[in-house]
Amino acid sequence: MEGRASRSAQQIGLSRWQKFIANSLAKRLDPERFESYAPILYSKHPLPPAIIADLFLRPRSGNRQFLDPRIPQYLQSLSKLRYIDIPSVLKGLYRYSTSHTQAHPTNGQGLEGDGEATRLIRWGSSYGSEEVMFYRLTKAVAQGAAIQNAAVALEIAKIMSKWMTLFTDASTAFAVDPMGQMQANQARDEMDCARAAFVALLLGVCENQVVLKALSRPQAAAARKAMSEGLATFVPTIMHNAGPVTTRLDHFRTRTLTNFEPAEAGKPLAAPELDQLFDSGVELNNFVIPELPVANSRAGLYIYLNAALVGRPLIDDTAVFNYLNNRYQGDVQSTTIDLILASFDVLANAVFRNEGNKAAHMLRSYLMNKLPILISNLSKHMYPPLTAEYCITEALSHVDTNAFPTLSSMFDESRNNNPYTDSVREEFCWACCLHGLLRESSIETILGETPYQSLPSRGRYVKDTLVAECLDDPERMQALVKELDNMDGNVGAVCHALTEVLAQLCRNKETMSLKNLCSQLSRRPLSLDVILLFEKPTAILQPLCDLLDDWKYDEDQGEYQPVYEEFGSVLLLLLAFAYRYNLTASDIGARSPDSFVAKFLGQGHLSRSSEELSDLEKSHLGGWIHGLFDQEAGGLTDDLISSCPPQEFYLLIPTLFQNVVTAFATGHLSEESLKGGVEYLVDTFLLPSLVTAITYLANSLWVERHNQNTIIRVLHLVLQPSAISEEAKTMLSSVLNIVAKPLEHSLRASQRQDPKNQKIDPLLGVLKDNIPLSRRTGGADHNELETWTSTQGEGLATALRHTMQGFVQWSLHPGINITPTSYSHRQVLAALRLLGAKRVLRLICEEVKQQTEAGGGSVVYDVATALVCAPEVTNNPQTPGLTFFEDSGNVPAPVQRRLTLRDVLKAEAEDSRRLQRTDMSQAELVVRLHRRVEAQMAVSEAEAIHAEAILQGDLGLGLDDAAGSLSEAMAAAAANAGPTGGAMTVDSVGLDLGMGGVGGDLDLGDATGNGGSLDLGADDIFSGLSAGGDFEWDTMDLG
Repeated sequence: MEGRASRSAQQIGLSRWQKFIANSLAKRLDPERFESYAPILYSKHPLPPAIIADLFLRPRSGNRQFLDPRIPQYLQSLSKLRYIDIPSVLKGLYRYSTSHTQAHPTNGQGLEGDGEATRLIRWGSSYGSEEVMFYRLTKAVAQGAAIQNAAVALEIAKIMSKWMTLFTDASTAFAVDPMGQMQANQARDEMDCARAAFVALLLGVCENQVVLKALSRPQAAAARKAMSEGLATFVPTIMHNAGPVTTRLDHFRTRTLTNFEPAEAGKPLAAPELDQLFDSGVELNNFVIPELPVANSRAGLYIYLNAALVGRPLIDDTAVFNYLNNRYQGDVQSTTIDLILASFDVLANAVFRNEGNKAAHMLRSYLMNKLPILISNLSKHMYPPLTAEYCITEALSHVDTNAFPTLSSMFDESRNNNPYTDSVREEFCWACCLHGLLRESSIETILGETPYQSLPSRGRYVKDTLVAECLDDPERMQALVKELDNMDGNVGAVCHALTEVLAQLCRNKETMSLKNLCSQLSRRPLSLDVILLFEKPTAILQPLCDLLDDWKYDEDQGEYQPVYEEFGSVLLLLLAFAYRYNLTASDIGARSPDSFVAKFLGQGHLSRSSEELSDLEKSHLGGWIHGLFDQEAGGLTDDLISSCPPQEFYLLIPTLFQNVVTAFATGHLSEESLKGGVEYLVDTFLLPSLVTAITYLANSLWVERHNQNTIIRVLHLVLQPSAISEEAKTMLSSVLNIVAKPLEHSLRASQRQDPKNQKIDPLLGVLKDNIPLSRRTGGADHNELETWTSTQGEGLATALRHTMQGFVQWSLHPGINITPTSYSHRQVLAALRLLGAKRVLRLICEEVKQQTEAGGGSVVYDVATALVCAPEVTNNPQTPGLTFFEDSGNVPAPVQRRLTLRDVLKAEAEDSRRLQRTDMSQAELVVRLHRRVEAQMAVSEAEAIHAEAILQGDLGLGLDDAAGSLSEAMAAAAANAGPTGGAMTVDSVGLDLGMGGVGGDLDLGDATGNGGSLDLGADDIFSGLSAGGDFEWDTMDLG
């Protein structure tokens, strides 16, 4: 009776859940409302996770082709409520996979059940959703959060074995019947994509430590057998597509699983086998090493800040505070004092190294405008008697007054004054006073003399007020741009305000005001450095990208040259950022690789052959050539400009100049005609196009051996036009700031090949003032590199070790050596490029060992940790994307990232057990350094929340009007529902499976109509995994 009652209750529960799903889908119930109603139903009719997942993932009578777009969002809600788990989702996907139909076409919709004549319906096309799910699961496994205990690990291993068998059967069916009824080509391609994603997940599972531990247990024999048999048949089917991965999977099957099998009775394991079994079973965290106290040296934070400011500023508040908190373990007093000292040290170092205005301006602005804000945030965690004023006073008492003199000593004729360090201490005090960190009456006490400055007349700026002023008065906007040079503590608000104004002008398409603002900013490259102290590139540039991509002529457009001028000014600012900091399309927020901005940054400097041009592009190219250079054609007509949108014109520029060079070299284009065309091009409405034109010509100097003189002559006419307005001359200077560095390299290379050429020096003279302003990427100058590589001994390697030795001595004897060690983080970046991360790490470890033996271990470990933890501007991780697919629906191309010092150190530490048998001291050194690095780089809860905010996409999912009836029917019960708790966990692991709006054929787009995204939400443990973004077969490490 009890069993019958239980079955009856379950049948009722199934019926209620099915009805609930059907009503929710029919009414297009909003996920938030769904999440509030589900607990009510679950409290009355609880079902196991596998059954709930199955109910949601099965095909329905009205839709048997692909998953309804609302289902994954509902699964997301259920995951938060802990009603489903990861294995249940994998099982549901497996049960209704299209691969069953492909593998067994005659009975793919066959019978399944306990003797019941039930016809199991499979999805018509499930590969797209499977591919995305597998990739996201791969990310979760790689992050180590998806598999928390042995039970889950073994359950996942078993279902993965079933998936391997299924894919093997489907692959075999395609091979046997390639031209049959299954529309082989399309179906095979779809299955290959899903299988490739599955392989990534499979490798992650096979190399996951929790899975390995679970499979090593004696009671896991059945799971080991299933995995081994599945791999034996599955691996051969992927060997042609994923060679390196198959090697790792085969090693897992033949070595790892084999070693987990118990040894035969009476047969002892051989020594190597015993060592391997021992090594695989011992975690790195269980490696016991002697403790060594590590000091927070003065050099450590100095190295970190140098690295963060060596190129594009990487002063992200959340990351900085996370690093400081890990480094100082919540000691806010030491944190504040050391941060102030390190900031002064960085500026002093730049001045002593004669790095000039290009570095000192930004570092000084950081000290005056950014540092007080950082201190203000730190002061929120200070409690009496500790105050920010005390920390500032204590820090300034240790600042070298020879480097940063007081007002009275500045009038000493015996000393050489420096504009970058004079009055810095007083300006810093006033900036701190502006932010409420110092009392005005305390400044005289701190300085030891009467100050001669005062607070800004307008007081402390507020961003919202500045934004309103700018939108009301364009002249205020121009005045604010000039205030970016100020050192009064208000520049942070100015940067935030200008960024907001740029975004609003883009949204409102106020292109005239936008043109003026962009023109002003693009001619001030040093101000761009300052803006990036406070804003990320995407915050500034993504609105510009969207505007440029969507720019269209108005239907009643009267004049077209003003449109080109406005478009060009916006584009010029974007190029000023992109070229100065070597930003990619994804760095600046381009939405799709097919967008204009992405194409222009990636290919805008490349010419195209006639075969690569469409008929329309050929027509436009011919029109521009005749309009610019054919004096009898009547010049540039409105018909030409109106028929060719500015985006198409800019993409044709390299091809246009290729034709110009060829025609000029062969005599088909006279110099007079060329001069006439250049006069057009140096007019403000076309002048920004010279960025890619000059870039193309500079690149051509490297490869065009026969047309060198022709190219140089064209460059003369472009760089030194005979007729140009003052406004255009200013804009040309902005263009030269962008292209000066690569053009200089090309000209000097050409000069080395032809030393007698007298036409190159005048061009270098034109670029002289622009070269220092051209790039800030963290790359070493030629003179620096030559100095380092010529160091006696092993060149650059020896120079790097000398630098570490200098850090140790400075930190051990700060009273003797007040002046900071001369240092440029460009040296480390150059070493990583030339020597590789593995060799650099070996050098660091050698120096750590040597200094430790000499008694400086506590300091040298901190120096080495800082070098490994230092942000690497030339190898910065890609910003997490919000979608899997681009707007075209394609998987984005993989973005390769070089191994970092931290990556190599982690690999060395994981291999420490093997190293321990040959060199115990080296093994201890590596593990100790690894633990110190990981402790300082650990992500705090605050940073995790910040990262989730970045990853969170706006799904923009509206609720149908008809949904109101369902909500009204359940409103009373929903009002009494208790809290739903946090994100659903599988042993505290969040699982978030929300899907964006989907188009007609599993378009995987979002609700705004953008194709190609499957956004699983901000709290998703799979967030941030791109199907192609950073997944590389050869370097994938998912263990």
